[in-house]
Amino acid sequence: MIKNSLLSIGLMLLLFSSSCSNEILPIPPVEPLPNEYQLAWQELEYYGFIHFNMNTFTNKEWGYGDEIPAQFNPSELDARQWARVAKEAGMKGLIITAKHHDGFSLWPSAYTEHSVKNSPWKEGKGDLIQELSDACKEFGLKFGVYLSPWDRNHADYGKKEYVDYYRNQLRELLTNYGPIFEVWFDGANGGDGFYGGANEERRVEKRTYYEWPTTIDLVRDLQPQAVIFSDAGPDIRWVGNERGYAYDTTWSPILRDSVYAGMPGFDKYAKGQENGTHWVPTESDVSIRPGWYYHPEQDDKVKTLSQLVDIYFNSVGRNSNFLLNLPIDTRGLVHENDEAQLKKLAIYLSKMYETDFADSAKIKASVSRQGYAADLIHDTNKHSYWAAPEGVNTAQIELEWTSPQEVNTFMVQEYIPLGQRIKSFTFEVKTEEGWQTLETGATVGNKRLIRFNTPPITALRFSIIDSKASPILSNLGVYKAPKLPTE
Repeated sequence: MIKNSLLSIGLMLLLFSSSCSNEILPIPPVEPLPNEYQLAWQELEYYGFIHFNMNTFTNKEWGYGDEIPAQFNPSELDARQWARVAKEAGMKGLIITAKHHDGFSLWPSAYTEHSVKNSPWKEGKGDLIQELSDACKEFGLKFGVYLSPWDRNHADYGKKEYVDYYRNQLRELLTNYGPIFEVWFDGANGGDGFYGGANEERRVEKRTYYEWPTTIDLVRDLQPQAVIFSDAGPDIRWVGNERGYAYDTTWSPILRDSVYAGMPGFDKYAKGQENGTHWVPTESDVSIRPGWYYHPEQDDKVKTLSQLVDIYFNSVGRNSNFLLNLPIDTRGLVHENDEAQLKKLAIYLSKMYETDFADSAKIKASVSRQGYAADLIHDTNKHSYWAAPEGVNTAQIELEWTSPQEVNTFMVQEYIPLGQRIKSFTFEVKTEEGWQTLETGATVGNKRLIRFNTPPITALRFSIIDSKASPILSNLGVYKAPKLPTE
């Protein structure tokens, strides 16, 4: 009896031990990590900037601040047209220049007379921020606001009183117009200006003058789900150029406390840092025309489809978000030429993504952590993922087809809720001539897109050469992008 009991206990212990060995253990994160709002922002990938303000009517890029409200008078302003064009272009949101450096406000602010309330547009009863907010809701777009910290019109710029004024205007924007997905703070601060008639140069200490921590707290209090953009974040940062290009190496972590809005030499921080202290991913901004504001002489200088596609691959495809500016014309409309190019880009991307050739491929990994097999890289669950075993920082993912495939684009994504990990990789394809290495790269992050031009392939291989910790991949895809026209 005792012997049988001991045997039963031993069997139970063996079964328990066996079940424990098959337990799927959680993977330790690699900090810093994105918060839920940064993750939601990253999924947007592509959205629009709206530059429309006093500069539209003075044919300038930066107004001096001596303009008068009577100059603002669009003849056919239609914010619904902007939203419709953005939606048809595949954009997920719009950010409006509510106040640029000249200080003119596109809403009837209670704190200044330099606004639409004193313009001939709608006899001073218009509110462009409200109109665009309503249009974005109608077309299912996110809505964001740009409020320039610099004000070349305000008499108190450079004094403490102006900072109070700036926060009062920010409070209006964040209180009266519904949910805001992004608040955009420009890094251009201080210089010559009208300043209430002083006509002088005023410089500010960019790091301390605006008392940014208090302003950031205001945004957090009024719009906690909004991400805040500036050169240094705190939530998303400037990519370091206005061409829309991220870098081959683009880390989302950054040494945030070492940078600030408008700082000189920011470019050396633009790529991020492998061992950065905070998660502050990049946003790649660029205008569809040479200028940010509308200039009639640029009607024939709208970016071509090839240029827009190249920017898409070098922003979204390099761990960044793509912010494409639309200069609204003097009528108050997205110009026909701009709309035509946006439609071409939307059609191109739709055709590229319509078939995922990874669906028909056999996917295998050189190594896999228990419970995180290779087939989890390519499924319908965005929260599932493949992972290498703990302590293993190199791996190969291979896709193989039973017949040659005419493809030219590869997409891969890390599972960034557990941190950005990959430091270097190679990408190879197999044709009738055998394996050939097409790209050696650095970071992946949220998304990496690789274009190639080869004969039909029977296999491809993504090799992780080095990683901060065991690599994790959440998604991959293989596509055939349309041939670009000769323009």
